[in-house]
Amino acid sequence: MKKTLLALFFLILFVKIGTGQNMITISGYVTDKDKGETLIGANIFVPENLKYGTTTNAYGFYSLSIPQGKYTIRFSYLGYQNRDIKTRISRDTVINVELMEGILLNDIVIDAQKEEAKNNVSGTQVGTVKVEMESVKKVPALMGEVDVLKTIQLLPGVTSVSEGNSGFYVRGGGADQNLILLDEAVVYNSGHMLGFFSVFNADAVKSTTLIKGGMPANYGQRLSSVVDIKMKEGNDKYYSVDGGIGVISSRLTMQGPLIKDKSSFIVSGRRTYVLDLVQPFLKGKKFEGTNYYFYDLNAKINYKISDRDRLYLSGYFGRDIFGFNFASRDFAIDIPYGNSTATLRWNHLFNNKLFLNTSLIYNDYNFSFGANQEKFSFKTFSGVRDFNYKMDLDYYYSNKHKFKTGINYTYHRLTPQIFSAEGENFNLENDAMPSFAHEYSIYALDEWKVNETFLLNAGLRMSAFSQMGNYTSKFTGNVFTPSQHVKTFLNLDPRINVRAFLSENTSMKAAVTYTSQYLHLVSNSSGSFPNDIWVPSTEYVKPEKGIQYSLGIFKNFFNDSYQTSIELYYKDLKNQIEFREDYVGGIEDDLEKKFVFGKGRAYGMELFVKKSSGNFTGWIGYTLSRTERSFDDIEDGRWFKTTYDKLHDLSIVLNYNLSKKWSFNTVFVYGSGRKYTPVSDLYVLDGSVNLEYGSRNSASLPAYHRLDFSVNYYPVSKNNKWKSHWSFGLYNVYNRKNPAFIDYNTDIDVEKGDAKVTASKITIFPIIPSITYNFSWNSKK
Repeated sequence: MKKTLLALFFLILFVKIGTGQNMITISGYVTDKDKGETLIGANIFVPENLKYGTTTNAYGFYSLSIPQGKYTIRFSYLGYQNRDIKTRISRDTVINVELMEGILLNDIVIDAQKEEAKNNVSGTQVGTVKVEMESVKKVPALMGEVDVLKTIQLLPGVTSVSEGNSGFYVRGGGADQNLILLDEAVVYNSGHMLGFFSVFNADAVKSTTLIKGGMPANYGQRLSSVVDIKMKEGNDKYYSVDGGIGVISSRLTMQGPLIKDKSSFIVSGRRTYVLDLVQPFLKGKKFEGTNYYFYDLNAKINYKISDRDRLYLSGYFGRDIFGFNFASRDFAIDIPYGNSTATLRWNHLFNNKLFLNTSLIYNDYNFSFGANQEKFSFKTFSGVRDFNYKMDLDYYYSNKHKFKTGINYTYHRLTPQIFSAEGENFNLENDAMPSFAHEYSIYALDEWKVNETFLLNAGLRMSAFSQMGNYTSKFTGNVFTPSQHVKTFLNLDPRINVRAFLSENTSMKAAVTYTSQYLHLVSNSSGSFPNDIWVPSTEYVKPEKGIQYSLGIFKNFFNDSYQTSIELYYKDLKNQIEFREDYVGGIEDDLEKKFVFGKGRAYGMELFVKKSSGNFTGWIGYTLSRTERSFDDIEDGRWFKTTYDKLHDLSIVLNYNLSKKWSFNTVFVYGSGRKYTPVSDLYVLDGSVNLEYGSRNSASLPAYHRLDFSVNYYPVSKNNKWKSHWSFGLYNVYNRKNPAFIDYNTDIDVEKGDAKVTASKITIFPIIPSITYNFSWNSKK
């Protein structure tokens, strides 16, 4: 199969392609008229001849080739009013267009929504979802915290392992197999508060795209999915302030022009304060000084150097701070962790067909744990830091061919687990050393409009990974200096997506995707937690590899008001990594000796129905799936289900705009219970109770289901500069006690020599009310 895809890619690359005679190119940027933000994925087409059409790229740029003549060119974007431009095209022309946001659902805005809905059928990629930020803000949220990743978990094919955890699993892949990007920077840990909330402040997010299958060749480094999040650029027309005050946190966003119509900025911050409020009640108590909070800060500036050049500088900084203090016993724990990212981008337009983006990227994630008691102290630290350079070139060759190529280089520095302990008469530390590696990739892809029925997106990604010294092999004893290559891996990953129209409102899409992954997250828990460890591919740890087959039918009904799809997928995974069964945790110098390697498989069916226009909107998503792993050293190589395997997973999201003042939102979720390994027997040895466990993940918790509800009230404001609204929410409306995990308690009767074990189902969240006051101000005249 891989050789066939490679042959097909080179056939497409070298096939004779022509633009036809008298073809003229129109190009430019599509932006928000009110704020100056570029619009990603805006539609540009000729209504009287739909074979001429395109969309804006990730930076709002478009290029469209059409014959000479007189045309009406339509520009549309979801939530905005269509704009038609009538023009006679006789030579290459630049047309920059500003679209006006639609406030009322008039006919023009509804038409724009329907044009966007057509992408469900006409788009190339299978398993790709553009997550609308307005929908994200409507979804009822835990404690009122609007969350992009929690909304993604309501889509078919995406599951979570436990309530409240922001770690998610896509089509049977692991939590580390999701490539999460914030302005092109990799985010290694996406959760605050042990995963109950994500690190993404919705007020700073411009767009979010989820790719579950058919990953195009410009993405790599992970096996399962891509979550591509773009930050807002800042309003270059006028100043504005947005914020909210909630039960557990507050947020504030400021943006405006540095130079009107040329440069702008945005700064957005968020902080929790629940335990801050109880500090007065802890004074004089044994836990005085105990606190927990998280905060994050997003910032971005951009500068339009010329009509052909733009610069962007963006960054994120977030931390979780947990401090536990037991003053009477002179005992304290300190657990800080968090992410930092910075991205510098340069957009350059060579001509009306050739667009370049060059980026320098820095990202860092670190976790530390410290404990002190009297004369004893303990510290451990782990983390990962990357320096990344990438360049992407878009070439709009013709109306039939759109090429994209690029290179990517990353320098990795990984600190797996550095430990030190100090006491009155001893000083102890492990021999763990940071790991260093170079990762390179180059790719090329072509989106080929074969004819009016078939559209083909084929690409090839070549990647290499080199483990570097300073390194001492624990297996051979060989010593490598910092300039020496320890081990180098090379992989070729072909990708192909095909779309075929079956009718005007129906299409079939198929994809075959090969992927490779060189960094691995190893965990001794069933969820994704901040102390999980990232390790690189080495002479012992091989790169993970995957291949996914996807097939789907996509159909729109009732004049594109309803978008539906049914997708089938099968995923085959190699070189999966787990801890050995006898691993009990602790500080290890040599983690590699604690790993086992195996294979995985996942398959399933996804159903999706969405209504995106009118006062009543929402979607229904259902997944029927199975996810399994096999390791020679676990269960004697037999296939077993993963903890995040869910046979059934259902989400229903409903939004209703009753009037200009009131809107109502509801979410219902149902899923098969999480898998766990049950206790099968116990025995007493030397006065201690020892548990024996049954087959791995052979038992299930009860089914998980929950109903959430929220109401938004928008009071009428006579001041156009100041607006506000209230959000009232109920999480877990009928107080369902959903077990998160099983806790085993043992009891031993020494006199009788009897012992017994009892299992308790531990739940986390009961019914939780929330209230948030949201406000906005602007200097618009």
